[in-house]
Amino acid sequence: MLQPIMPPELPAPPARYAHAVLVTNPSRWLHTAGVVAIDRDGSVPDGVAAQARVIWQNIATLLAAAGMSADDVVSVTTYVVAGAMHTGLPEAMAERDAFMQGRIVASTLLTVPALVRPEWLIEIAVVAAN
Repeated sequence: MLQPIMPPELPAPPARYAHAVLVTNPSRWLHTAGVVAIDRDGSVPDGVAAQARVIWQNIATLLAAAGMSADDVVSVTTYVVAGAMHTGLPEAMAERDAFMQGRIVASTLLTVPALVRPEWLIEIAVVAAN
């Protein structure tokens, strides 16, 4: 049902993602809002990598509540505060890759000047289908 699209006419992506993902006959779609690193106790960890870990835990909770899992994720959009871009981003992308368990999906990374709260360094939104 979910098929990465990687045409040989295009260069390989510069990171672990697909240029596109074809979804065939989905019966349900889930679009998350941007998910931030607020832990269940209301705390926000320091650093991009630690925040990414909490975000992926929160996304897993949202997916489970919808009867879905990482296997259903089609697309990931990641927003990183520009000043934090080079402090922990490789580790944050490793958190994404670990969550996806080797699957590749469409993925976009954007830098932004700031997020709503100054302690937030990264925000992630996903689209899932099954």
